[in-house]
Amino acid sequence: QVQLVESGGGLVQAGGSLRLSCTASGRTFSNYGMGWFRQAPGKEREFVTAISRSGGGTYSADSVKGRFTISRDNAKNTVYLQMNSLKPEDTAVYYCAADPYYRGSSEYASGFVRDYDYWGQGTQVTVSS
Repeated sequence: QVQLVESGGGLVQAGGSLRLSCTASGRTFSNYGMGWFRQAPGKEREFVTAISRSGGGTYSADSVKGRFTISRDNAKNTVYLQMNSLKPEDTAVYYCAADPYYRGSSEYASGFVRDYDYWGQGTQVTVSS
């Protein structure tokens, strides 16, 4: 198993930036694809962005392309989400998740909720207009 702890959420004005971190413990971090998801009140959890085990492959939702960047530091067991040009519609609880399965390539990054077995507790991001 792996345990995930997110940090870095908060309140920011539209157009501002935040950087989320997710630190993992328990197993070899580089064996996991990592993803960020978010859930707004009354809505389903949705994919934001993901990064492959090696860090060489990333995949992002269209709604955040060009604004959000995912990265990882396997030496620090940490994945990051840099969020720029934030919009009120980005307001949600942001979750970090770990995908433990090898899916044919070390560069593959999944965008499917069902592929992630381990989840953090979430961190609130609120963007004011």
